[in-house]
Amino acid sequence: MKALAVTAGLLAALGAPALAQQSKNTAEANFVDRSGTETGRAHLTAADGGVLFEVEVSGLTPRKWVALHIHETGTCDHAGGHESAGGHFNPDKKEHGFVAANGPHAGDLPNQYVADDGVLRAQIYSTMVRLDDQERGIRGRALIVHAGSDDYRTNPAGGAGERLACAVIE
Repeated sequence: MKALAVTAGLLAALGAPALAQQSKNTAEANFVDRSGTETGRAHLTAADGGVLFEVEVSGLTPRKWVALHIHETGTCDHAGGHESAGGHFNPDKKEHGFVAANGPHAGDLPNQYVADDGVLRAQIYSTMVRLDDQERGIRGRALIVHAGSDDYRTNPAGGAGERLACAVIE
């Protein structure tokens, strides 16, 4: 009961506009693997001119670089290998990859390293997306961890392989 009173007091002190602003500036995404088991989480924060991603996903192959991408559709159907997430988020109709002549997609993010314990831990900042519902907005889209690394040039996904984990950005 005391915790409820403290929470209510905090909510009253912050006020509805402050809470709305906080939720507008942050998002969460819970990763599920190909069996539907929750394997991690991402916390996203809107920043001046971009989005900060803080990601932790477990159950991956240790000591390996893997691709992490933003996909266009916020659906993570594990039974279908997360294909329901569609292609990369690409509002500018660019080529895939950071080294492509007409790239990258807005959904392209740098490869991430999976540690000895099979956990990917990363902090990434992207200026190509926003945490809103405008043209470059990613709320309601999906984050995908692939089985392999991105070569940063091959369409459509850099040869990154299977979609191991998926999370809807909410």
